[in-house]
Amino acid sequence: MYKFRQFQDKFVLSIDNRQPIIQALSTFCKEQDIMAGAIYGLGAVNKATLRYLNPSTKQYVDHTFQEQMEIANLTGNISSKDGAVYLHVHVILGRANYTCVGGHLLEATINGACELVVEKFSGAPAPGRKADPETGLNIYDL
Repeated sequence: MYKFRQFQDKFVLSIDNRQPIIQALSTFCKEQDIMAGAIYGLGAVNKATLRYLNPSTKQYVDHTFQEQMEIANLTGNISSKDGAVYLHVHVILGRANYTCVGGHLLEATINGACELVVEKFSGAPAPGRKADPETGLNIYDL
């Protein structure tokens, strides 16, 4: 599903072609016991489901794009919710016509490569998540 190399508290991660990014990242974090950290990277996908929170309704709206796109930027953080790894990832995807789509990444399928850096935070207890009724979001519980 992926290959990686560790450099102290940072990991260089290459997710295999045709694999789902969020699923692979979640598996990697579980296997490496990463419950707090940061993620950034780039690559290419041919399918991506993005999520948008409508603040007035506090409901998520999902949209799936099925086309070849470049990951111009992927950034996110790692925390925990209810004792499990919780990934919060955003992405900007470049289309063939040089326009972009972006938002919260629910899932995407690699078509080409996906090269990420995962930084593990050490020290104090890892931040968790809690539901915030005002915004409808799962926010840091610090």
